Amino acid sequence: MRFVDTHCHWNEEPLKAPLEEQRAAAAEAGVVRAVVVGFDLPSSRRALELARQPGVPEILAAVGLHPHDARTADEGFYEDLRALLADPRAAALGEIGLDYWYDNSPREVQREVFARQVALGVGVGKPLVLHLRDGKDPEADGVYGQAFRILEEGKAREVGGVFHCFGGNASQARAALDLGFHLSFAGPLTYPKNHALRDIARDCPLDRILTETDAPYLAPQGHRGKPNEPAWVVEVARTLAEVRGLSLEALTEAVWENAERLFCPGGPR
Repeated sequence: MRFVDTHCHWNEEPLKAPLEEQRAAAAEAGVVRAVVVGFDLPSSRRALELARQPGVPEILAAVGLHPHDARTADEGFYEDLRALLADPRAAALGEIGLDYWYDNSPREVQREVFARQVALGVGVGKPLVLHLRDGKDPEADGVYGQAFRILEEGKAREVGGVFHCFGGNASQARAALDLGFHLSFAGPLTYPKNHALRDIARDCPLDRILTETDAPYLAPQGHRGKPNEPAWVVEVARTLAEVRGLSLEALTEAVWENAERLFCPGGPR
């Protein structure tokens, strides 16, 4: 079986455990590919550095600015990001989006930076890795409503992408799918109380599903309280297969093909 972790942070320093150990554990678990996702320029550069290193799992990179740090974006940032996206190992632009839970950057700034990064991704033909989290007191249309407008206006359906660690409701899932995006499921899918999320995962078209860990965050149920690792994407895949009534082999192969189409449209890198 070929497992893929479509969202992890091996570029976050210091790592909770040495990269060599985590990579070996992932390979032993059957993880063949991992997408290391940037959240600012230094972490994006680090993701590209890792993607140049041979080994298993193969590493792809996503580069971009997390909404927490949107306030740091200036004109030079967009020039630097465009240069990073020109690297053939940059498989996607992300993670980008809106996060009103912490409000580390003003919301209007988050929206502006999100829109500009969407435009950049569409302009260079890279899929988008989205981070969306509503606030404690959601606005009338909420993060998802605002994000959908930005994506529509930015013609994001031309490149597609993924709603990473999807945590919205069923109607938001349908809207994301209608935009041509994938839904990615992480450790929270395995948490006993997340019945609604498992219903969404069950009903999502098989050709739009991805698996991830968001390591070192959101460890699956059997490892809660520990730093997450890409090796544990297998637990997410196992839960997803059970929810959908599929064999683990069938689910894993479908996810592999989905990730291949999204992140490697021209074939293996």
